[in-house]
Parts: sequence; structure tokens; C-alpha cells
Amino acid sequence: MTASPFAVRDLGVTPYRDAWDLQKTLHAQVAAGDAPPTLLLVEHPPVLTLGRKAREGTNIIVTRDYLKAQGIEVLEVERGGDVTYHGPGQLVAYAIFPVGRRVADFLRLLEQATITALHDLGLEDARPNPGYAGVYVTERDVNGLTYDQKIASFGVAVQRHVALHGLALNVNANLQHFDLIVPCGLTQTHMTSVQREYDLRGLNRAASMQTAKDALTRAFHTTFAQYDWTLPTPAAAGS
Repeated sequence: MTASPFAVRDLGVTPYRDAWDLQKTLHAQVAAGDAPPTLLLVEHPPVLTLGRKAREGTNIIVTRDYLKAQGIEVLEVERGGDVTYHGPGQLVAYAIFPVGRRVADFLRLLEQATITALHDLGLEDARPNPGYAGVYVTERDVNGLTYDQKIASFGVAVQRHVALHGLALNVNANLQHFDLIVPCGLTQTHMTSVQREYDLRGLNRAASMQTAKDALTRAFHTTFAQYDWTLPTPAAAGS
């Protein structure tokens, strides 16, 4: 059997700050060639993170005092994108992978891996949405208006030619927590989850976090099977 080109670590439920620190440690090691590329799988206690487009937090629609009373921290992070929510029942995958200048291609691969996993989980309408980062299922009419249905969000940073952060897939998350924000600044979008889609489609299935982790891990192995794992040399990086 061929050895996997990347390691997979399941962190279980881990506070965001702890996982963030681990990401940065692994990132430095991967960038230096001292550790293999690594995929971290994790759930977080409730937290809001602000990407580079969200420094003012204008898409948080409740007060910071309310969030503090609910025990929900707000953190500014180095990934791209706007505000997003992480919490129990959401599978977060941090891909500490070499990228170089292939950032757009890397994002498409993250997207494809997520779509492949969702197809494996029985949601065969999972697809990208041109113009927006993320994975969606078929739009849905609500009170006469049509809303996109977003099931996974993406946000990465690339430093020293290596990515950190990654994707968040709603498995059986508390979707009411997304009402605290305008997710990713998209007003015509509703957040959905694997469990919600099972329920609305009458599938009589329970969305299992472990099943989702297994499906996403398989999808990463398939999607990144032909990936170029080499880090740019200093000369190539400057050319």
C-alpha cells in the first residue's frame, strides 16, 4: 500500500484558540520541511471568527455583550473571507498543505473534496455556486423568496507557500447560531446542514459526525491523489 502524502489528525472537540495554535505550529513545520502536510479534523465550542474582509464585524447582528453572555468568543484570524460561525456539530477541516501560487486551484480542490464527501453522504445535489466560495445544495423557496442553501464555507490563508485554515461543513450543527451573523456577508443565503437536508427530504437518517469525517477523509485522498506536494524553492518562488 502506498503511504499517504499527508497525515490526518482527529482533534475531537477542541477550543478554537488551541486548534489555531496547533495550526500555526504545524504550518511552520510544514513550511520548513520538518513535518508532512497535515489535515486536521475538529469540532469547536461556539465561536465567531472574522476573516480579513470582516475586521469591523459589521455582519455580526447582535451585541458583543450578548455574545459574551452566551459564552461565544469573537476572534480576528488571518484567513480570507468575512464572519463565520463554528460550533458543535460542524466539521472543520484545516488543510496545512503546500500551495505556492496555486491558491485558486487549491480552493477548487477543497471545494471538490467537500462535494465528493457530500455525494458520498447522499446529497447528490451538492455543488459549487459560481461567484461565491463554498458548497451549496439546491436553492429553496421561503415565503415566496428563493434562497441559496449553503452547507459548507471556505477560508484560507497562505503564508510561506503553505496554507492554513480550510473549510467548515455543517453536519448536525445548531443552525440557529447562524442567526447571530450575516454568514460570509451573504443576505440571500440560508445556512443548511446534512441533518437538515436529510430531514427536509424525508430520508429518515441521522447525520453522524464520524461518518462525515470518514467521507471527507476519503474525498481528500481521492481529490488530492495527483496533487503536487513540493514546496517552491526560494529561486522558483521569486521568479
